[in-house]
Amino acid sequence: MQSILNRLRSRPTVSVVRLSGVIASGGVFASNPLNDAGLATLLERAFRKGKPKAVALVINSPGGSPVQSSLIGARIRRLSTETKVPVYAFCEDVAASGGYWLASAADQIYVDASSIVGSIGVISASFGFHELLEKQGIERRVHTAGENKSLMDPFRPEKPEEVERLKALQLVIHKNFKQQITARRAGKLADRDLFTGEIWVGQDAIDVGLADGVAHMVPKMKEMFGDKVNLVLHGQRRSLFQRLGIGSAGDVLAGIEDRALWSRYGL
Repeated sequence: MQSILNRLRSRPTVSVVRLSGVIASGGVFASNPLNDAGLATLLERAFRKGKPKAVALVINSPGGSPVQSSLIGARIRRLSTETKVPVYAFCEDVAASGGYWLASAADQIYVDASSIVGSIGVISASFGFHELLEKQGIERRVHTAGENKSLMDPFRPEKPEEVERLKALQLVIHKNFKQQITARRAGKLADRDLFTGEIWVGQDAIDVGLADGVAHMVPKMKEMFGDKVNLVLHGQRRSLFQRLGIGSAGDVLAGIEDRALWSRYGL
């Protein structure tokens, strides 16, 4: 038994963290979301437990909250710097928008030949219900202190000045996103505008500098650290209800919201 333990200890270890799903702070509009609070302990373990040679991020996300994307990415970078452990990202179906922000936290990014990557932009989507209310004879009553308190209220007609205000907010977030990518991918990006929200597939993402190669996690880690590399998976804990497959009305709403995000990429 002791000899087996010694052999296991002598094998290089790579921590594997799966980041799959929509990025959101929580609430009813996210089904088991990726967020900084939920990933904090998991990432600490991945970087510090067992003195790993590297951390491999397996990413499959259509994005979501820009703030949570930033917080998670910053935590990954802090831990990598503190532990001197390199990070490698492996994109599966999609690493788009906030999903690509997470990938950019890695030292190198790898894709499948059919992975969808990019979408470096900001989007806001909603509905307008004011005409429906009028047809139903429903009067909406809203009282605010502050003229901008009900910005983009979906139950009243859209105002041009509010659209301009929203776009100004989006520009700030977009600027932060661009700064993240240009800093993390410095010297690798093609000399063209990559921040229009465009997406790339596989080799095309490599050609414009958003990825470093086509590779899958297991063979790439074996190539880098040897065939006997010990791949240790660190996964998010699910609640008892989730493990039993018991859902709620909130889960239904979350599924609709998640589906909308994934459907942008034909998935």
